[in-house]
Amino acid sequence: MKKRMIVRTLFLVIIFSAITYTVYSNFIKETYELVKIGDIAPDFILEDLNGEKHKLSDYKGKGVVLNFWATYCDPCKEEMPDLEENYIKYKSKGVEILAINNAQTTFEVKKFTKNISFPILIDHSIVVFKSYNIDAIPTSIFIDFEGTVKKISVGGLTNKAIQENVELIIPNR
Repeated sequence: MKKRMIVRTLFLVIIFSAITYTVYSNFIKETYELVKIGDIAPDFILEDLNGEKHKLSDYKGKGVVLNFWATYCDPCKEEMPDLEENYIKYKSKGVEILAINNAQTTFEVKKFTKNISFPILIDHSIVVFKSYNIDAIPTSIFIDFEGTVKKISVGGLTNKAIQENVELIIPNR
């Protein structure tokens, strides 16, 4: 009887500790502010679907669109063809698009992006998502030729909206 009481008490202490930790970590956790307009975009290195490494700072001198997305996201699916169209239109003007997927498998991503010509990067450890504090997808960040964030757009973009935002980051205008 005494052993049973000790085991029950120990079990209750463990459950209470787990609940306390969960509540604490959800309400008291450290939060990071989303990268703001005017900030220098945090640098990163990610691999594309072919294993080639892409470092954001290597694109200095170009306008860059970072598009954070996932294959299960309907607005992501809708805007991907418009991103491709704008990539073809603006690449010769010094604008790059880097699509950053949130840790899905290479198989899933390749299947989804077979008609896309801009670099598709997979953030396997979600490090870039965390450094940019991305909570909602799609999110697009428009960065000018000096590496400064010019526009942040959360949610799906129309073709016209993509064009208007890309116009903000064309180098040497």
